[in-house]
Amino acid sequence: MAGQSRKWMILIATIWIQAFTGTNFDFSSYSSTMKSVLKISQVQLNYLATASDLGKVFGWSSGLALMYLPLSIVMFIAAAMGLLGYGLQFLLVNHFITLPYFLVFLLCLLSGCSICWFNTVCFVLCIKNFPVNRPLALSLTVSFNGVSAALYTLAANSINPLSDQLYLLLNALVPLLTSFAALLPILRQPPLSDTHSPHAARQNSVIFLTLNILAVFTGIYLLIFASSASDEAMSRVYFGGALVLLILPLCIPGVIYARDWFRHAVHSRVESSSFILVHVNDLELHKELLTRQNSARSVSNGDGQHLLGENGYGIQGGKSSHVNCDKFFGQDQLEMLGEEHSAAVLVKRLDFWLYYVAYFCGGTIGLVYSNNIGQIAQSLGHSSRTSTLVTLYSSFSFFGRLLSATPDYIRNKFYCARTGWLTIALLPTPIAFILLASSDSTMALDIGTALIGLSSGFIFAAAVAVTSELFGPDSLSVNHNILITNIPIGSLLYGFMAATVYEANAISAPGNKNMIMSDSLVCMGRQCYFLTFIWWACISVIGLLSSLLLFLRTKHAYDCFERHRISAQPTLS
Repeated sequence: MAGQSRKWMILIATIWIQAFTGTNFDFSSYSSTMKSVLKISQVQLNYLATASDLGKVFGWSSGLALMYLPLSIVMFIAAAMGLLGYGLQFLLVNHFITLPYFLVFLLCLLSGCSICWFNTVCFVLCIKNFPVNRPLALSLTVSFNGVSAALYTLAANSINPLSDQLYLLLNALVPLLTSFAALLPILRQPPLSDTHSPHAARQNSVIFLTLNILAVFTGIYLLIFASSASDEAMSRVYFGGALVLLILPLCIPGVIYARDWFRHAVHSRVESSSFILVHVNDLELHKELLTRQNSARSVSNGDGQHLLGENGYGIQGGKSSHVNCDKFFGQDQLEMLGEEHSAAVLVKRLDFWLYYVAYFCGGTIGLVYSNNIGQIAQSLGHSSRTSTLVTLYSSFSFFGRLLSATPDYIRNKFYCARTGWLTIALLPTPIAFILLASSDSTMALDIGTALIGLSSGFIFAAAVAVTSELFGPDSLSVNHNILITNIPIGSLLYGFMAATVYEANAISAPGNKNMIMSDSLVCMGRQCYFLTFIWWACISVIGLLSSLLLFLRTKHAYDCFERHRISAQPTLS
């Protein structure tokens, strides 16, 4: 029982780490100040945003460090990198030190790398302590990374609402303090025998559902109060309330200790619950069933062809009447979910590149939009609403991440391939950019920001499960790092596109709409981002189409997996 309690303490500590280490999401809150103090162009500012995302390219270094160092040491190394990266930027912006632009670029890269190290620590904690409920633990904890900007907005407003530089100081110190708070649960991790018990998925599902409901309340609270204009005193009250909501899950370990008193009541509710969570063991069973089925069919056909399951999908032959469409959807098609792919095999898969383009033209473009919120608000004359827009994006990104767990809860009543959910999640992005291009009103800006946050948040959280299912759970750490290389590439390309359009309009726009502020060119007016929104809308449509093709190519594999899972349920029970 003590082991079960400590397991949930680990989950809560992971939530704290994720909630306070998404420091890249508040870049827009101080980007205008950074641009003014450093006297740099919009293109140079974009390179600094790219540097933070470029840290993801070096995310593999955290996995290498974990091979030789304890988890707690890796966590504090991540905190030290953030302290150095953001701390020196804070001193620079406040004119305590002077640094060349190239060193500032490296500091941004170091700060971005610290975020990847924190994420790796959280992934390892969830995988190790929740082997049965791994997808749900990852989905819940990753969701809180999206709410970081809202928490930092409340914290900054409670100290000094007029200081944008304060965000850099908080980014440097708060993750370090959070690491100290999470240290004790990490050092007291339960043995593996206590985390992997019979019927663990059913016993834990009510607790996970409770934590998700509490997370929704936390997101609504931050959406309402972090985005509202208030004085320092009220901001402190609101920030205190947010901390209480983050501490509230600590009651879960106490509930675990008391479970003996009402075990029968809880057990009966769990057994009759209508949702089922899928874990890695299901994938292994699916592989075994398909292997037996394929072996039997190969013997019976005797022609040496590789056949896969029902519906004839995966068959290399076929009638000539099934022309190019069938050839496209059947060529190099995934045979089963959970099949391990090495990096060399992965990059040869058409499905991977469809997935890569969908992410590149969907979630990544939403992240670049969040990096430009400060300049977008300034160009439209809404500089005072920058923190509100950052909070809006952060909160809806949080809700999107939480929604990524929906397929696991409702699969008994409504089943759809996870790649299908990914396609649905990409729909709001082109709609949002079309709305932003068509109107410069405050309402359009708010709705567009919320839709982009919701869409990108879902994609960021769902991508971990999709990568695991399509290309193998054991290869996740390598394959997912290959996938997210699209983030720094997209950050560079999309950000450069936005910056060049911005500066071109700042120079060529007629009238007195543009001005020089501290030697930095500032563009004012709707034209500053109009063409960028049009281009981003077109690119996001490409991502949507790529995701739709991925869904159509993988639908059979998901359907086959679901049939095998349902047929195996009596055996598993």
